[in-house]
Amino acid sequence: MTSTDLSDRAAPAHVDPTPIPSNGPGSSALTRRPHDDELLAARLVPLRCKGQWIAAAAVVVLFTMLVNTLVTNKRFQWDVVGHYFLREQILKGLWLTLWLTAATMICGYVLGIALAAMRLSRNAILRTLSFGYVWLVRSVPPLVQLLFWYELASLYPRVSVGIPFGSEFVTVRTAHLFTGILAAFVGLTLDVAAFSAEIVRGGILAVDHGQSEAAQALGLGRGRIFRRIVLPQAMPAIIPASGNLLIGMLKATAIVSVIAVQDLLYSVQLVYQQNYLIMPLLMVATIWYIILTTVLSIGQYFVERHYARGRGNSARRGFWDVTRGNIPLFGRSRRELAGLS
Repeated sequence: MTSTDLSDRAAPAHVDPTPIPSNGPGSSALTRRPHDDELLAARLVPLRCKGQWIAAAAVVVLFTMLVNTLVTNKRFQWDVVGHYFLREQILKGLWLTLWLTAATMICGYVLGIALAAMRLSRNAILRTLSFGYVWLVRSVPPLVQLLFWYELASLYPRVSVGIPFGSEFVTVRTAHLFTGILAAFVGLTLDVAAFSAEIVRGGILAVDHGQSEAAQALGLGRGRIFRRIVLPQAMPAIIPASGNLLIGMLKATAIVSVIAVQDLLYSVQLVYQQNYLIMPLLMVATIWYIILTTVLSIGQYFVERHYARGRGNSARRGFWDVTRGNIPLFGRSRRELAGLS
């Protein structure tokens, strides 16, 4: 029996002996089978996870129950909520909340950038002062800071400006100086400065130091290097944390009601202390906070998208694409699945 007879017996009758061209030198030729074209043309189907669908169904049921109890429970008194939602007293408190949030974030970030620059400087004294400030402020709760500044007159009845250890030019009584609004502004600003300093420092450290060295080799100044090279690359790392800090500060302004600052929450409290409609008035404040945080979240998305240009396909995705992609119930669209096949 010859070797040709053995090869004929070993090869199945349905095999097409047409070889597939090899892709490189030294690779052996592959044999094409009749079902290969069908397998190659098949669409890729994602793995079905029953646990995810069960969890999604449970979430949908719980969400439906929540909506049902909000609509059917008459104790929420939605007619009262609608009546007080746009009242002048509520809108004044809302305006103070927005003003306090914007003022503390702007002034806090200016101070925080200065603290971050001190922390990154080569001067040991500046680094120590910046580290000590951040450590101290982050260790004290914001409510304690507000109460401290509000009661500053008990420690320093008067504040004077003049020559150190010499004559005084101007003297002001702190009892008249530190009102509730000023105490809230100072306390929240100092708190924002401590956290924003670490956010800015972390964003700057995320930029490769070789970028600055290359710019210095081209003869650029330190200020121009920071504005044109370091800061644009640090912003994608700074913006998300800054957005979270802004939203957190918007909600944290509610603690100023403890020192009788008439923000949104305190305005609501003044109303329900007169009519005893506690839950409907609290729902008014809750809905306003939800609206404001939603607007800020949308704004944060577009700012992140602006600074994420040139960093992949995520920068080109639309707002609704990102929203749909983050909802587990819908998962991936058919277009995305078709692109995988």
